[in-house]
Amino acid sequence: MNNRPRGRQRNITGQGKDIKRRGERMGSGPVGMSERTPVHQGHTGGVTRSGGLSGGKIIVILLALLLGGGGGLGAFLGGGQDEMTIMVYMCGTDLESRSKMATMDLQEMLGANIGDNVNLIVYTGGCKQWQNTAVDSRNNQIWQVRGGEFICLDQNVGNVSMTKPDTLSDFIQWCADEFPANRNALIFWDHGGGSVSGFGYDEKFQSTGSMSLAGIDDALTAGGVKFDFIGFDACLMATAENALMLTKHADYMIASEETEPGIGWYYTDWLKALSADPSMSTLEIGRNIIDDFVETCAISCAGQSATLSIVDLAEAETTIPKALAAFSNDTYELIKNDEYAKVSNARSSTREFGSSSRIDQVDLVHLARNMGTKEGNNLADVLLSTVKYNRTSSNMTNSYGISIYFPFRKASMVDDAVDTYEQIGMDDEYARCIQAFASMEVSGQAASGGTASPLPSLMGMLGSSLGGSTGSTEMIGQLLGSFLGGDVSSIAGLSGLNTDFLTGRAMDTDAMASYIAENSFDASLLTWEYTASGMAVVLPEEQWSLVQTLHANMFYDDGEGYIDLGLDTVYEFDEDGNLLAPEVITWIAVNEQPVAYYHESTVDDGDSYSITGRIPVLYNGERAELIAVFTDSDPYGSIAGVRRVYNNGETATVAKTMDTVAPGDVIDFVCDYYSYDGVYLDSYMFGERLVVEDELYLSDVYIDADAANLTYQFTDIYNQKYWTDPVQ
Repeated sequence: MNNRPRGRQRNITGQGKDIKRRGERMGSGPVGMSERTPVHQGHTGGVTRSGGLSGGKIIVILLALLLGGGGGLGAFLGGGQDEMTIMVYMCGTDLESRSKMATMDLQEMLGANIGDNVNLIVYTGGCKQWQNTAVDSRNNQIWQVRGGEFICLDQNVGNVSMTKPDTLSDFIQWCADEFPANRNALIFWDHGGGSVSGFGYDEKFQSTGSMSLAGIDDALTAGGVKFDFIGFDACLMATAENALMLTKHADYMIASEETEPGIGWYYTDWLKALSADPSMSTLEIGRNIIDDFVETCAISCAGQSATLSIVDLAEAETTIPKALAAFSNDTYELIKNDEYAKVSNARSSTREFGSSSRIDQVDLVHLARNMGTKEGNNLADVLLSTVKYNRTSSNMTNSYGISIYFPFRKASMVDDAVDTYEQIGMDDEYARCIQAFASMEVSGQAASGGTASPLPSLMGMLGSSLGGSTGSTEMIGQLLGSFLGGDVSSIAGLSGLNTDFLTGRAMDTDAMASYIAENSFDASLLTWEYTASGMAVVLPEEQWSLVQTLHANMFYDDGEGYIDLGLDTVYEFDEDGNLLAPEVITWIAVNEQPVAYYHESTVDDGDSYSITGRIPVLYNGERAELIAVFTDSDPYGSIAGVRRVYNNGETATVAKTMDTVAPGDVIDFVCDYYSYDGVYLDSYMFGERLVVEDELYLSDVYIDADAANLTYQFTDIYNQKYWTDPVQ
């Protein structure tokens, strides 16, 4: 039973509302299981500078007039003799134009009543429509926040992209010239994409993409300032790759492993404390920022995940590379010596961040410990020493303050990651490790009889699998020869342009074929049998050891085709560990309305667990997703917030969560629709429109068993998927 996955607890509240399509085709593309994440838009280094930062007319704008409240003109509190310049690089983007997030943070800064020894300088841009009467939406500008006033230092820095490294380096140089100080800090404010995609989304210059870690490195080098700390009020930037890149540029990094709640950092209190004592240690500043952020999130957006840590970059520079190289070499040897399954299971059970965007970032301490090796434990100890302070929301487990890219969800990004590592000067050992892992993973997919879709199961077209006893070493070797020879079309997202990582495999073709033949899931065993406990899928224990996730997958027949209701983690096992068919057919609902729900991640520590999933919606008319969270302390779950969904290619980074759902919000649930022959037709609204009055609640409701088509999806160690026949 140790190999059975954790499911969420069912809470049946009765008969649900109707499941029916309504309205016209949305033309949005699939909202469910198909590939919908943006294509990486590449690096943005080496661009031509445009727009200077030379002086402009000074305009003093009173807080009460323009931003509507906050902060008085209290007396300057005095403090130490140091002077500190804090540069805030605020790319407002849709976080501001849609949700006023930048304006709210500016209000918090103004409320700090900053005195003479702290120069708080804000660069604004990247937004089509600022939600205040001060900041110009047409041009980038530079501002100073001081004594409850918002002072414009340059009204027009030019209309240039904020994801170009030269824009950032110009700002840093200007601040160093105009506000020289013995202490400096830099805060990035916008979307974050982590190790591969980097920072930023400029709403006005979408085609420039994000600023890669290599681009950030170039900008900081050209800026020429060594910072006390570099902070990221952005998602997913607390990565080992980012920290190792920043060692040349700062003493500390402050960043979040997970997607940030929309309220972001809370600026008033830590700025007020720093203004009172500009000689405060950087570590104490970091502690204040982290405490303010996590405690404010707990009050303002309870249920949303929050993480923030401060990393000692000098210590990281001297300790992490050696420990990471040893861990990487040992993990490579595990793969080479027929222990890929051990590595895959360790990766699968590790805390993952930004899971909805499939960016493959995991907590590095948790991963290292899960590997169960001397090198892994040593790396974990090194990292825990380097992370000087780390706090998370109460629903976060196994988030220790620093993450890393480790491919599993999407191999198409491996080449981009390796390119990034070369550009920022990371050692080769880790790149070799992930290339070997990804090569074995996709080879296992290419040699399997799995399928990316449950529809063949619904239509009785499953056929035989090459997994387990039905796939000979010779047959698998032939498939691998074709795949590794360049025919990669069987793997979603791969082409001849992103498969260089296959040259980094740890085994030759014959050895890989032999390993896969001996470690393949046998899909021919996924049949329903009569047992003493009822209808069940009976698998030998060695097959369960190859299963990493299990999902209930529901398709609803509306008389004209199939409504996809998604993937859930509700299942039951008998005392022998066999998967039981349910006695009654239910599905997850919001306020009794059955919805399309897609499980994203489960982190299970035995006694405590956290399960998250997404529900596609139109939120006040725009594409978004409700975030559902289930924990051991809240087993029936709750809606933690809502996040925007971006069109394919719009940005490679991840936005902060928009907010909690509020009274008066209008929610239309969205589903994918398929023909009876398995063709995706379009996405539709379905069920009843919900105008929020009180708090939303989750439950499980009965649905028409005659229209329900319930299958179970098994995912193996190669991230390949298999489905049972529908439950009868």
